Amino acid sequence: MRTLPFARLILAAGAAALVAACGTTAADGEAAPPSAIVGRAAAAVRDVTIPSGTLLHLTLNTSVASDTSQVEDAVAAELTNAVMVDGRTALPSGALVAGVVRAVDNSGRVKGRARLALDFTSVTSGGRRYAMSAEHFSRQASATKSDDATKIGIGAGAGALIGGLLGGKKGAAEGAAVGGGAGTGLVLATRGEEVRFPSGTDVSIQLAAPLTVRVSR
Repeated sequence: MRTLPFARLILAAGAAALVAACGTTAADGEAAPPSAIVGRAAAAVRDVTIPSGTLLHLTLNTSVASDTSQVEDAVAAELTNAVMVDGRTALPSGALVAGVVRAVDNSGRVKGRARLALDFTSVTSGGRRYAMSAEHFSRQASATKSDDATKIGIGAGAGALIGGLLGGKKGAAEGAAVGGGAGTGLVLATRGEEVRFPSGTDVSIQLAAPLTVRVSR
């Protein structure tokens, strides 16, 4: 019976040693608090602002055309040159730029020229996507008035020649009127030029507002 207190003493000492060992292990393996992890991540990057008016040079990855594209069709492009701010790369070459077809008109008959406008709204760099505001990139087909006048003139001249052979001056006048009408009909039946940009076309846009991005320190 006298050995019982001694046994209890041994058990108590063992339990104390076990608790101390567990406490040491927990302290040694304790994870860093979330705030410390966030702080280290924030220290690795910094914000850089690209000023308004900066030119972005792009290469289209999507083909667009005034006679095939529709408003709100998606348009993809990529930066052909890196954008630098204070000697640092704010946007690398190859950064993806996304947008939409903002306006489109195909060529009309006699009146109206084809027009195409693109609106680029975001850029992706370093795994982050940034909304951006840029001036629209737009183009309008060249006018065809001189060609139209030539077509009408040829029709009138040919009609006058034929009319003159058949009926003198009166026939020439009537033939000119008929020939001119035929030339006008040709213009009415022919559409003007379209605006087309195949994939690989180089375009440039200008930032309409500052763009802030995150870059590595």
